[in-house]
Amino acid sequence: MKANIHPDWYPDAQVSCACGAAFTTGSTLQAIRVDICSKCHPLFTGQQKFVDTLGQVDRFIKKTETSKVKQEERKKILEARKSRVADKKKERPSLKDLLMQARKQIPS
Repeated sequence: MKANIHPDWYPDAQVSCACGAAFTTGSTLQAIRVDICSKCHPLFTGQQKFVDTLGQVDRFIKKTETSKVKQEERKKILEARKSRVADKKKERPSLKDLLMQARKQIPS
């Protein structure tokens, strides 16, 4: 085996979690910071918890809210178009209506 190529081993490395829990273990690093541990993990606690280190959950919620607003605006636009088309149809009689009026005016 080659000498002086292996990293230093720290048998009392401190692991600290974002929830505040801390414990010791063996590692090549003296101090380790983790986002989640067995004291706060949903599998062990039975409570639902969102682990969001990059803000992905917040971005997803924001996207869903904006999409709901856009869908409502789109519905309003489509309803306005339908009502505009219906108004145009009311203003101008169809060919069928014109023929029916012409038939009524002709004496039999």
